[in-house]
Amino acid sequence: MDSPTRTHSVLRFGAFELDDAAGELREDGKARRLPAQPFRVLELLVGRAGELVTRDEIQRYLWGDRKYLRVDHRNNFCVNQIRAALRDPAEHSEYIKTVPRRGYRFVAAITHVAADERRPPLIGATPAADEARSQVSRSAPTPSDTVGKGHASSLTRFPGARRFSLAAMLLFVLLVLPSGERRADPPRSAALTPKDSIVVADFTNTTGDKVFDDALTQALLIEIRQSPFLNVLPDAQVRETLKMMARPANQRITPEVARDLCARTGSSTVLDGTISTIGGHYLLSVDAIACSTGETLASEHGEAVGKGDVLTALGRAASRLRTALGESLPSVQKFELPASATTTSLEALKSYSVGLQVRLAQGDAPSIPLLKRALELDPRFALAYAKLAAVYSNLDQPTSALEYETKAFELRDSVTERERLFISALYFRLTGEVEKSTQTLEMWKSEYPRDAGPCGSLGVNYVYMGQYLRAATEWEQALRLAPNEVHMYENLAPVYLALNRIDKAQAVADAAIARHLDSGRLRRTLYGLAFLRRDRVEMDRQTEWALGKPGAEDFLLAAQSDTEAYFGRIGNSRRLSDQAVDSATRSGLPEAAALWKVIDALTEAEFGERRAAINDVANALTHSAGRNVKVLAALTLARAGEAAKAEALATELEMDYPKNTVLMLFRLPSIKAAIALARNDPSSALTFLEPARRSELGQPTPSGFAPLYPAYLRGQAYLMLHNGPAATAEFHKILDNPGIVLNFPLGALARLQLARAATLGVDRTAARDAYGEFLASWKDADSDVPVLIAARAELAQLLDQKAARFDAARR
Repeated sequence: MDSPTRTHSVLRFGAFELDDAAGELREDGKARRLPAQPFRVLELLVGRAGELVTRDEIQRYLWGDRKYLRVDHRNNFCVNQIRAALRDPAEHSEYIKTVPRRGYRFVAAITHVAADERRPPLIGATPAADEARSQVSRSAPTPSDTVGKGHASSLTRFPGARRFSLAAMLLFVLLVLPSGERRADPPRSAALTPKDSIVVADFTNTTGDKVFDDALTQALLIEIRQSPFLNVLPDAQVRETLKMMARPANQRITPEVARDLCARTGSSTVLDGTISTIGGHYLLSVDAIACSTGETLASEHGEAVGKGDVLTALGRAASRLRTALGESLPSVQKFELPASATTTSLEALKSYSVGLQVRLAQGDAPSIPLLKRALELDPRFALAYAKLAAVYSNLDQPTSALEYETKAFELRDSVTERERLFISALYFRLTGEVEKSTQTLEMWKSEYPRDAGPCGSLGVNYVYMGQYLRAATEWEQALRLAPNEVHMYENLAPVYLALNRIDKAQAVADAAIARHLDSGRLRRTLYGLAFLRRDRVEMDRQTEWALGKPGAEDFLLAAQSDTEAYFGRIGNSRRLSDQAVDSATRSGLPEAAALWKVIDALTEAEFGERRAAINDVANALTHSAGRNVKVLAALTLARAGEAAKAEALATELEMDYPKNTVLMLFRLPSIKAAIALARNDPSSALTFLEPARRSELGQPTPSGFAPLYPAYLRGQAYLMLHNGPAATAEFHKILDNPGIVLNFPLGALARLQLARAATLGVDRTAARDAYGEFLASWKDADSDVPVLIAARAELAQLLDQKAARFDAARR
């Protein structure tokens, strides 16, 4: 849809004027705050007054033909911003009527204002002042809008504002007037480029109120990071550089330390913030200082009439600072939502900030209490919900993750654009809506091309679908953008493993350790690499590292359990699995505990320990009946011969998660195929497995657990149909991808199934050799494992048949 013709006109309706040339909405001559996109929507509605403007038309007007997923909430956001500026509640609207499920209609009478009818300028205004005020009004409320309404305001005052003490007036002269001059005509030297990195120092707090510690620094980071133009040094890089400087990683970033960091990292600018108090008012300043010269590039100031207004005042100063540092006004207007929209609670922001620091230094699990505390202080803190969801997702707690992420998604319209994209992408990933997640991530990459987050998350989606080359491309880009984030290494290394690029996987993991970056998942990858080399000493070293670390100890104990099962030592496997369950339970991770128990049950079912498997499924479901646990419980029950119970769980999953692409294309086909095999119906099993064929090498949630089952079950179906070559091809998919299967017991059982497939052909020597390989790998296995007993009997029968044929030939 084409934009309205931009001839200069001023349209009046009620007490308001819409000036398209100035880009202003005015009420009785005073500018009303309205960001760029809502302003454009208002222009569209007013330009077609009396007509129905559909939601699709608004979408095309704002976004053109770009096929982004859901923009309904952006339409709602724009209209709500307009209603707020016009004081026009939907239920008693005088200006904009909502046509349910269709769009909006502007209903007020409109008159065109001639040039000589326009309201005169304020007394004492100059052309330069008019221009400065015009520039400020497009990105922040004017002081006259906020004085006396409980909002933060600039120190600048119009006639009629409250009088200050002499000290406050002196501060007005010293702080505000120079800032106003810079806003009107910023110096050329202030302009940065997208390649210039910015170090944000911790706020200097002279108020004596500790609530401002951490909170204001985090608020400033939220403000600056919503800019796609400015490049803030990542927290992880700050922490790593401090270590290299022989300083504590959690050291306070004073202005002096910030300048050292700036020099060490090749950054260009330090942002140095200060808050002080006088006469019950809070005074803020943020200076942008050139690292190389110490020159002040820009300085912005604000004043709040009370503690509750500090975040709003900081937001306005930050918006002006972004313009002074070279960001275009349209960009600031497009990505301009104050930190006070993220949360209005300084206490919540402080707890959130400390939680992020703890997560960076100690891992996911220790950050949970602090993030939860932030939510207790502000139950509408969308970003804290999302971060907590990400933490629980990393800790294999999908039910808790989705619970918190759903709340974040409901509140997504109250956060910055970058936060909204992060929240939406994570929500769609946790709900399994991979296509929507991918669309959101592509939009995120488009808006913020220097962000590593969308690249990494796209990599996760591609891993789910078995598209490892595409995943590697995304994670490589993420690593280039954020080389000091441990998540980049802990995700790229397993992708290389899945591609059987063992040396590259090792190099990535080693590079992380060399940078002093560590995590339970990185150690799990190092454990997997050691397993492929059968390096028992290195495997034990990784497990020892995890001891006593919540969220990591259970992960590595479970890995040890899988290794013992891989070699048939089922007793040791159960003991280690129980330890993993206990560790997860002590760490407050019930879903992870249930996951370890149900994976143990699945192994028992494949080994022929059917009764133990059924009991362990029941035990797992008492710990948690979350989605991932139910998925693996249904598969286990089917493999243990409990087809009816498995079918009931499968039906429940299908009804509860109809939009979950991963579930529908991978996990449920495997469960249904296993049920069909339990009912001796291999043809139906093959039919059920067809949707999984395109992504059968993928690792969907729970990621990395029970991999390659579609191929394994398809192979078993072919065995039941006495199609040896087809079965052999399926089992080779498992053996040819050791970097995917790693130490999961299917890797060992695939050799046994190959032997069984070989017995269906004429090459009995190949069958004998395959049985021999399996039994050699299980030479230390527990002697009473049913699958081992069966394998020995099958080999003995094969040898007896060979001996009988030999005797017959001799006769």
